[in-house]
Amino acid sequence: MGGSDGAVHRGRPGYPAAAAVFAIGMVGTTIPTSLYGLYQEQIGFSELTVTVVFAMYAIAVITTLLLAGNYSDAVGRRPVLLAAMGFSAAGACCFLLETGLPFLFAGRLLSGIAAGLLSGAATAAVIELAPPDRKAHAAFAATAAKMTGLGCGPLLSGLLAQYAPWPLKLVFWVDLGLIAVACVLTRLLPETVENPRRWPRLNPQGISVPPGIKSVFMPASVAAFAGFALFGLFTSVAPTFAVRTLDVHNLAVSGAVVCSVFLASTLGQSMTPKVGAVRALPIGCAVLIVGLLLVAASLLAESLPLLVAGALFGGAGQGLAFRGALTLINDAAPPHHRGGTISAFFVLAYAGLALPVVGVGALTMALGLRTAGLVFAGCVTVIAACAGAYAALHPPTRQDPHT
Repeated sequence: MGGSDGAVHRGRPGYPAAAAVFAIGMVGTTIPTSLYGLYQEQIGFSELTVTVVFAMYAIAVITTLLLAGNYSDAVGRRPVLLAAMGFSAAGACCFLLETGLPFLFAGRLLSGIAAGLLSGAATAAVIELAPPDRKAHAAFAATAAKMTGLGCGPLLSGLLAQYAPWPLKLVFWVDLGLIAVACVLTRLLPETVENPRRWPRLNPQGISVPPGIKSVFMPASVAAFAGFALFGLFTSVAPTFAVRTLDVHNLAVSGAVVCSVFLASTLGQSMTPKVGAVRALPIGCAVLIVGLLLVAASLLAESLPLLVAGALFGGAGQGLAFRGALTLINDAAPPHHRGGTISAFFVLAYAGLALPVVGVGALTMALGLRTAGLVFAGCVTVIAACAGAYAALHPPTRQDPHT
């Protein structure tokens, strides 16, 4: 049940439309970021609860990837994309109906399921819809769509919450409108999986990677873990830090700060071809470390400019390493295992999004936000340094995907 790799479908939307669907699907997953402070005021809960609510999303992503990460390889990309949009819409409805923490948890859970379904299926669809001479550009379009969508979520919610009425409701109505557009685009996309089966049983693969590509997969995944840990910090507790320590009370500004780390990631991804996918891993990890050190400096100096600089450097390093990793894995994975292999890669990346952030929340309760942030920065710096050093000393090779 392999992808149709580069088949031409005249008169139907191509990979840019699939990338747009991917971006829209990811917008809803970060919309709550700029709103957590308002929810804290309305409901009343601690920073630890914020990180647990946030981690619920990442746990849902990981569980979905483990149970159904390879499902689109069998059933087809379009049905999985449409299912993802359904879960995303259900998540938005939970926030519209929000009356307390249970709805927040349910909304994040449903958003996580949507993101888990999208991560493997949408990435594979974007790449497979591209003609052979556009594969490299399509790989960038897939990762850029993901990061742009993630960045637009907090920016959109921050702007609407600050300057428009109904700060906790309007943005989710906008999100539902975007999801409707994405559903129409998905229905128009050609199917790239040959001979898809009609709703076969789930065949959970866990973290299953073809043996021949493990030398590529492992350093790439560790680097992704470190980069996503930085994202977790910015999309969970960074807005709270901006309010309580930096005295930044404008939700649009805090949303823009979070958005900057994702836009910087897209910029880093755009530089990967010039650097080369193999060298992008160690270089990206080095730039990510610079970003982490700047974040630590912003905590010590209580400086918004340093925090923004940390977001920009950290995001650029993450993007450089992330696109290099995804390119190497996509090249190495056999077509009939590509969706599952990409999903396994995202499992480890999203573990970086969840685990360190909950640790920050727990440490915040005991040591305070600043100390918890410094411990976080130190730990992730060590992980990034190990991944970068390993990739530099044992450079992965780009392999023939048909071997």
